[in-house]
Amino acid sequence: MDNLPVSGERLWDSLMEMAQIGATPKGGCNRQTLTDLDGEGRHLLRRWCEALGLTMMVDRVGNMVFRREGTDPARRPVAIGSHLDTQPTGGRFDGVLGVLAGLETLRAMHEAGVRTRAPILLINWTNEEGARFAPPMMGSGVAVGVFSEQEVLAKTDPAGAVFGQELARIGWRGEADPGWARDLAACFELHIEQGPYLEAEGAVIGVVTGASAQAWFEVTVEGAEAHGGNGMAMRRDALVAASLMIAAVEGIALEHGGNGTVGRLTLHPDSRNVVPGRVWFTVDLRHPSEDTLARMAATLRARIGAIAAARRVTAAITPFWSFPATPFDPTLVGRVRRAAQARGYPWRDMVTGIGHDAVYVARVVPTSLIFVPCHGGLSHNEAESITPEWAEAGCRVLADAVLATAEIV
Repeated sequence: MDNLPVSGERLWDSLMEMAQIGATPKGGCNRQTLTDLDGEGRHLLRRWCEALGLTMMVDRVGNMVFRREGTDPARRPVAIGSHLDTQPTGGRFDGVLGVLAGLETLRAMHEAGVRTRAPILLINWTNEEGARFAPPMMGSGVAVGVFSEQEVLAKTDPAGAVFGQELARIGWRGEADPGWARDLAACFELHIEQGPYLEAEGAVIGVVTGASAQAWFEVTVEGAEAHGGNGMAMRRDALVAASLMIAAVEGIALEHGGNGTVGRLTLHPDSRNVVPGRVWFTVDLRHPSEDTLARMAATLRARIGAIAAARRVTAAITPFWSFPATPFDPTLVGRVRRAAQARGYPWRDMVTGIGHDAVYVARVVPTSLIFVPCHGGLSHNEAESITPEWAEAGCRVLADAVLATAEIV
């Protein structure tokens, strides 16, 4: 709809207002899931949505759902969804852009008096980031049956806080059955790319056709503690062995054209003058091809085993989390592509190597994911930045695709 009064300025102002909740000295956001700040951000979103006459539902894992009614009671809802929670040193746009671009779409519809046949939902998914409670994408995962409600509510953070108790403490544990999402007709998510390709190519819209497969592992290396002044020859240094294993992760990713990351590491006894006897670290492997990802995982096991043998330590590799390569719905992807073309925005098809709520939702609901650039591909960083023009472009493409799906009366 060419004359829908989407306001890039209003969208930007909303992004900046939300960014004040959990603002960090370096210009980012620390609004981790189920903290008081998360609760504050949720209340702000609620006030904005209720000003439009939207009705709110909250389910038992804290997913927030705002509904704008359609004219056809038989039509299933079309959803726009992303997340408000951030990393500890997160930026102002990761996830938040998708929620507030959805809000701006509904504001513009309200202002223009636009009605659709299908209801439209705006969703704030709980704990997309997984920074405080792991794994990520818990709210959407429960909604589509990847996780059980019980296992998520029982999760603990590193300090021992329980997910369900924290959700209730901040006042956002609802009563609705989390399975509501399986009745959606379609779901759209707008997100920053978190990669360098759109900006480098001068493209404004990423038409995401699918998501890479991922496999996460935890590795425990056991050696033996020893005095730092002891001889080198007899050492069974778990940290030196682990460092070689971590280097192997990078090598495996480069060899297979995928991604490999070690994001967390702890060592014991963690004393300056003691040879570490135990090291624990995480491994995150990703590739668009499930077969190649399986080969990467097999190579990881083989190389870690060989390093352990050579260094006279043991290494246990435990699978932690995974999901398969996921295609997005061709019909919805086509609508996003046509919207970008019609508005004259430079665009490109792409596959995402990053998990998003849309990836889980796509397992049971026709889904589309839209990207806009971010400067330098930088994300999960306080310096994460985009332009108001990119935000507005993404919002306009999102609105066009949503309205084409929900059908204007």
